[in-house]
Amino acid sequence: MLKREKAQPIFERAMKVMAKGVSSNFRYWGPTSTPVVARGKGAKVWDVDGNEFIDYRLGWGPMILGHADERVNAAVHAAIDHGAIFAAATEMEVIVAEKICAMVPGMEMLRFTNTGTEATMHSLRVARGYTGREKFIKFEGQYHGMHDYVLFSTASSSIHSLGARRSPVAVQVGSGIPKGIRDYVISLPFNDFEAVERAVKERYWEIAAIIVEPALGNSAGIEADPGFLAHLRKLCDEYGMVLIFDEVKTGFRIANGGAREAYGVISDISAYAKSLGNGYPVAAFGGKREIMELIGPGSVAHAGTYGGNALSMAAANAVLDILAASPVLANLAKRGQRLKSGLSEILSDADIPHQMTGHPNMPGFLITEEKINDYRGMARHNAEIYDAILGYLYEHGVWAEIDAREPWFLCEAHDEALIDETLNRFQDAVKAVKTSYPRHTDGAGNQA
Repeated sequence: MLKREKAQPIFERAMKVMAKGVSSNFRYWGPTSTPVVARGKGAKVWDVDGNEFIDYRLGWGPMILGHADERVNAAVHAAIDHGAIFAAATEMEVIVAEKICAMVPGMEMLRFTNTGTEATMHSLRVARGYTGREKFIKFEGQYHGMHDYVLFSTASSSIHSLGARRSPVAVQVGSGIPKGIRDYVISLPFNDFEAVERAVKERYWEIAAIIVEPALGNSAGIEADPGFLAHLRKLCDEYGMVLIFDEVKTGFRIANGGAREAYGVISDISAYAKSLGNGYPVAAFGGKREIMELIGPGSVAHAGTYGGNALSMAAANAVLDILAASPVLANLAKRGQRLKSGLSEILSDADIPHQMTGHPNMPGFLITEEKINDYRGMARHNAEIYDAILGYLYEHGVWAEIDAREPWFLCEAHDEALIDETLNRFQDAVKAVKTSYPRHTDGAGNQA
């Protein structure tokens, strides 16, 4: 068992002054097991008790270069001496915007904000302002942040509450969301060509946008089937809707130009956060000039005290320079593919049916005999075996999310030696689980 002598007293203090002792529901593991981290460096983190982990969570994706990267930190330190926030524009905002427009295919104009939630929220508002329509399509198992409009049928929703595939139900996530908001959301199964085409043809006149994660960042990194993103692009062009890519996780991670580059489809608007700042709070949304130019006083509202703040801009500028100067993401993909292939080989050798998922820079796997390409398919995944394997890994110093819905995230600091160490410990984990759950891991993948 991991040491917890320091973590538990700290968390008990936290429970007295913070709701559930955390600043995000996703950080809460329960009253006696919620982790308390002390520091991170490169591809490793240490908790307050000194337990060391190879980190594949990376703050849920932002740390594309690694924790406490000296190059990014030096840029931020330099910016601090000149002030953090002003009630005015700065040249650094312009520089960073120019670099994003040069790096991302089809990016013509953008605005900065602070979080992925803000970026998707404003993207939808701009789409409504541009089209004069109010409803939008999203896909099951996709998470677009914490604003009310998108908290329906996410990866936190019960698969058994989504209704029939042909007539899906938009499932509200938690209390506190006005009932009427559901009327603006059309929730559909991901990778279902027929369902989205049928919905568009039946209701296009009231649909402002289709918002989509090109890879499901909260559903094992499942990627779009060949042609699906292009199908969405075609429908949006034909019926006057705005195509929004939520690239909060894929942006500046799977390619320098994100999903637009990796999958060869250009959205009208894209939302970015996470990897753009290597952990510093920075986000952006942007796309076609004719759409983004609607933003302004008396037209489409967008504002924020901290948007484009000096420290976040300094971090983003450093990250973009590093990505542009060297093949960070291409090299990362090679190591990610090696990890992905190694995990698959170990599972195959153990006769555990599985499916590898996701881009090599944010891969995942599912314990299953059947091919899975959407959130509904995850009902066929053996979560008990997955959680047992990942739980063993956590106890033995490799920290990927103990839930198949979250992909594994890699960073530049995951070198070959750490990949080797991870695969060795993964092999131990699979052996231990095979011993503990022999009936659950037979060649047929049957659950007892």
